[in-house]
Amino acid sequence: MRARVLAGEHYFTRDADRIARLCHRAAERFARGGRLIALGRSPTARSDARHVAVEFVHPVIVGKRALPALALTAEGGPLSAQVALVAEPGDMLIAFEADDRETADAAALATARGCLALAFEPPGDPFVRQELVETAYHVLWELVHVFFEHRGLLEGRRAETVHDSGASAFLYPFLGEQEHDLEAVVADVRSSVLAKAAETAVLREQTLTGNAGVLREAAADLRAAYTLGGRLLALGNGGSATDAMDVVADFHAPLGDGPARPAIDLTEDTGILTALANDIGPDAMFARQVIAHARPGDVLLALSTSGTSGSVIAALDEARRRGMRTIAMVGYDGGRVAAEALADHVVISRSEHIPRIQEAQASAYHALRVLVEEP
Repeated sequence: MRARVLAGEHYFTRDADRIARLCHRAAERFARGGRLIALGRSPTARSDARHVAVEFVHPVIVGKRALPALALTAEGGPLSAQVALVAEPGDMLIAFEADDRETADAAALATARGCLALAFEPPGDPFVRQELVETAYHVLWELVHVFFEHRGLLEGRRAETVHDSGASAFLYPFLGEQEHDLEAVVADVRSSVLAKAAETAVLREQTLTGNAGVLREAAADLRAAYTLGGRLLALGNGGSATDAMDVVADFHAPLGDGPARPAIDLTEDTGILTALANDIGPDAMFARQVIAHARPGDVLLALSTSGTSGSVIAALDEARRRGMRTIAMVGYDGGRVAAEALADHVVISRSEHIPRIQEAQASAYHALRVLVEEP
């Protein structure tokens, strides 16, 4: 855990100013009609690209605008070919695993077209690095909205004399009211970047230490299931769906001397999801897949920030009826999942801030992956 904390402190202390200025540049581009394009070729990078897209398009900050974002991943073919068809001058492009040659070539093509290309490259082992990347793009998404509140600092926008963040003020504790002074606002945003990173570090530590026994018991159940030929089924909604993608990618990749592990992503198939949501209702999206796929000895992992999602609860109920062992990672106070003991193992990240919950849950499922391979 200490290594995670130190890596985060180093990265965000070093790059807080760059992230704050990136928020301003991104707001300028969004204000002029630009879009954010996220590139991810590997299964892990794909989960981050899709996570970025859902966060920007579906804002969970009350009263904040939806911002245009697209994820381009390997399913759509060569990334450069997709960028050639999609990217326009004025867009922004964020590349995940930017050292991948195909991804780098696609980013270079976008830059040549006038796009603003960026990548987050913190240090650390792959799991810690990805956790820090998730925090970085969450912070970008949260704080880009600050500059929309300061209209006078955006090209082509009407200046106003006083900044008013309204109901979302609690998210930006360091913000002043200067409309005319870009450097003052950047300094406030830089302070907010550091505050959010520190909040994440605390919640990660609380999640891992406070749930250490739960995670070990969950790993033991999952290890036993694998020994007997079982599989992991993972699910979640929205950003949690992209985290389920990441979970499956992590288990599909060998870890240390251990083998690749079978896992199924129940968020993967849009045809199945949309058919079930349209014909039966969204609460059936995962439960019906549990009926279709579950075998005796399988384990279900459900990710939910609230612990109250109908589709998650229905899937946990169905899994229990079928004798599956179940793991839930939830936020807030655990919601119905914790209160009604709807899963065998419940990992709670005690926060009411969705980005921070998801970041702590990433640490939890990375820890689960490691623990499965321990004797």
